[in-house]
Amino acid sequence: MRSTIDNLGKPAKRKRNTSETKPSKRARSESSEEDVQAQILLLETEIFESKKNYNNITALIKLLRDDDEDAENSVVAAISLCRVFTRLMVSGDMAKREGTSEKEAVIVEWLRERYSEYKTAILALLGEEGISSTALSLCMRLLKTEGQHLHNSKEYNFPTKFLMAIVRVLLKPGSDGSIRKEFSEKYVEESDDVRFYTLEVIEKILVEAPTQTSEPSLLDNALEILTAIESVPESKDELEDFYIPAPKKTTHALFSLSQHKRRAQGAWLALMNLEMDKEQRKTILRLTATSIAPWFLKPELLMDFLTDSYDAGGSMSLLALSGVFYLIQERNLDYPSFYRKLYSLLDSEILHSKHRSRFLRLMDTFLASTHLPAVLVASFIKRLSRLTLNAPPGGVVAVVPWIYNLFKKHPTCTFMIHREATTAEARENLENEGMDDPFLPDEGDPMKTLAIESSLWEVVMLQSHYHPNVATLAKIISEQFTKQSYNLEDFLDHSYGSMLEAESAKDVRKVPVIEYEIPKKIFMKQDAASGADDTLLVKLWDFS
Repeated sequence: MRSTIDNLGKPAKRKRNTSETKPSKRARSESSEEDVQAQILLLETEIFESKKNYNNITALIKLLRDDDEDAENSVVAAISLCRVFTRLMVSGDMAKREGTSEKEAVIVEWLRERYSEYKTAILALLGEEGISSTALSLCMRLLKTEGQHLHNSKEYNFPTKFLMAIVRVLLKPGSDGSIRKEFSEKYVEESDDVRFYTLEVIEKILVEAPTQTSEPSLLDNALEILTAIESVPESKDELEDFYIPAPKKTTHALFSLSQHKRRAQGAWLALMNLEMDKEQRKTILRLTATSIAPWFLKPELLMDFLTDSYDAGGSMSLLALSGVFYLIQERNLDYPSFYRKLYSLLDSEILHSKHRSRFLRLMDTFLASTHLPAVLVASFIKRLSRLTLNAPPGGVVAVVPWIYNLFKKHPTCTFMIHREATTAEARENLENEGMDDPFLPDEGDPMKTLAIESSLWEVVMLQSHYHPNVATLAKIISEQFTKQSYNLEDFLDHSYGSMLEAESAKDVRKVPVIEYEIPKKIFMKQDAASGADDTLLVKLWDFS
């Protein structure tokens, strides 16, 4: 018995003609379609009746793969073949047993070849919109049956090759995102064994990617599957949900928590080694603490990726340090230069950046520990105070409560609020000559800036700010610290627009008295006969 099927394993998506675009090659009536489906069911029934009718499998595969056939008929043929091969595997007709005759061995080999053709065809359906969900269900049913019955051996056999073929289709650029979501939520997240081997095959596929044409969508598709795995097992006892019956040997890798984490670690590292754009890198950095780091047996393996991301600058550096901080806090990673790198991000642009709110939130977390040296905390307070002198009102409004909260957490830094001269000679020099601020703004090490010996004269300057709300808020540093802390979220999202809107929405109790006179000259000196004073601009600059 030989197959007469040609052109097997077409990877491309089939194009089906519709009445809206081009007339179909065969005009069928409703009754004729029912006849085709009835023929499919008849071929299936005959296969179950006698081995002599095994050639019907070839006919069913032809109906499944025929481009001229209706999509609904292809689905019916696919479902019918799934029932056929499932029953053949369960009955043992596709496995070689001891004492099998040569004739029976030839039949088994022929059935396996047809089964391989069928899997290739069903994988092609997996890439087609509209029927991909049905194709996925058929694939996973075959995967389950194949793992249980295809091999005559008593050893545990998971069909990793078939799973890899499924995952390859799901990762292929242009594949349907809904089917990836269904695969991830229904199978990967729910079954420990499917998750284990899916992570393994994703790593293999991504490792091969650099030698091929690596497209950005490959990374996005892999990331979609990996991030769908929300539950990280914390103990061996949690590994109990298996799609295929679990192996009998308790020493199998499926029962090892470290082996599960090693597979996930390998998949994530393979993903990070791919070429990625700025937005993709940011997405991965945001997931470091929640979805990535908990899987890693060796968190230090993340450091290369985080360091490269930090060197990119801007918000990327901040996200990278956020991942490093998680590893320091939760995984006891030693990273001595963390606060030095954090301090270097406090440049003149940070309070003008659109990432200002996120930065201050993370800064509040990074400096929350009461075990930090007062010298270190003082450097951050002083640096941000200095930056507020050139910051927009929305930035100043966020920084002042942040400084207040830090003083409450680190009371040893409160000497910076008001520093008096301790001797009469020092007071006399201060009154006659003033003083130099000991703070070293160009020092990169926050432990050597001498900020603790300085004072917050910048905040006093803010108390004379042109915006009344800023000036009022800055005065809280000079008053008694009776409030336990301020909720930063109430101050982080202010901007020129929000502050103007708040002012315009206020109820005016008393109408202000305004005296307005249109000046005759702005950039030139007033006539002596007019008796009017020159404008400030004319006094400061000569425009003649």
